[in-house]
Amino acid sequence: MAASMCDVFAFCTEPARRAVEIRFINSGKGRGLFAARSIRKGDVIFQEKPLVSSQFQWNALYRYRACDHCLRSLETAEENARRLSANVHVTLPYPELCTVQNGLHQQCPQCQVSYCSAECLRAAREQYHQVLCLGSSRDNPSHPLNKLEEAWRNMHYPPETASIMLMARMVASVKQAKDKDWWMQLFSQFCSKTANEEEEIVHKLLGDKFKGQLDHLRRLFVEALHEERVSRWFTPDGFRSLFALVGTNGQGIGTSSLSQWVHACDALELPAKEREQLDAVIDQLYKDIEKETGEFLNCEGSGLYMLQSCCNHSCVPNAEASFPDNNCMLHLIAVEDIQPGEEICISYLDCCQRERSRHSRHKTLRENYLFVCTCPKCLSQSEDPDLTSDDEEEDDAELEDEMTDV
Repeated sequence: MAASMCDVFAFCTEPARRAVEIRFINSGKGRGLFAARSIRKGDVIFQEKPLVSSQFQWNALYRYRACDHCLRSLETAEENARRLSANVHVTLPYPELCTVQNGLHQQCPQCQVSYCSAECLRAAREQYHQVLCLGSSRDNPSHPLNKLEEAWRNMHYPPETASIMLMARMVASVKQAKDKDWWMQLFSQFCSKTANEEEEIVHKLLGDKFKGQLDHLRRLFVEALHEERVSRWFTPDGFRSLFALVGTNGQGIGTSSLSQWVHACDALELPAKEREQLDAVIDQLYKDIEKETGEFLNCEGSGLYMLQSCCNHSCVPNAEASFPDNNCMLHLIAVEDIQPGEEICISYLDCCQRERSRHSRHKTLRENYLFVCTCPKCLSQSEDPDLTSDDEEEDDAELEDEMTDV
């Protein structure tokens, strides 16, 4: 039985029900999200919590401290700036603009996993953490969950795009639930095709190249988490479907206490000279961080969002997801005016990828999302040659090397 529309909106704030509606488009595209009223550029269309979310494994290993439930950055803006710049002497002006409250942070008393608040600790424990809590085995490399995480890290190097622990939390949510069918119905709403047979496309992480890796990972997944109620997820085909579900539906999440502090600074009303001085401090800080850390600024992870997952892709999107609350609460923001009845589209590509050739955009979308884009931009470039520049070929080679043999 499919989840009802009430279930789809269950993780959203109330205005979502008035702003959007879900419609079936066709068998190829499936569902889409459409405006139920006029939406102006800059409006928050809706806010939504994920069913499950998880920090990326390498991101956590490199000491990007985040709440284990909502991914809120646990560092103060100053602590964040010092670590990213590798300069312990950084002192930020206007420290009162930092919203991180260390005094509210909590730890699981059994495994010492950190949370931003008692509310997140309780929410995690009630939904999935009882199954996943490692207790005194947190640093034991032979524990099945630790073996699973280590195998994943050895397969999927930064830049990360998915997390095996997102799948683990899906299983754990079913294991712990009193109403297991309700959770399974929610997860069944997500597309989990491993291939697009019509277009003869296979997800890049499910091809023959990675068959041995996936078999190894599945065996570890079974050892750590097997649950009879979702036994199909542990079969070879079911695990591939679960993998495809996360790969094609997972929404990247980025949080940063430093970024929040910078936005708060931008909103200050200051005399011209003070504004100039503050901007100079911030500009220099980001230059120092770029030299030391590069592009990896945020606590990063991914989540599954019921309503957001209904948004189809366009290379000229009229909406985008953001995380201004420094946690996993997704804000869908209109980047163009949207008329009633118009489809709300986001981009599955970042701004740099969208500027690449039609051929390169299609290659990325085919391998990661199993479709050929027919948005207005792609149609307007349909006569362009199917060629990739030298720079783009180098980027493609780097993407293909993201996963290596176990």
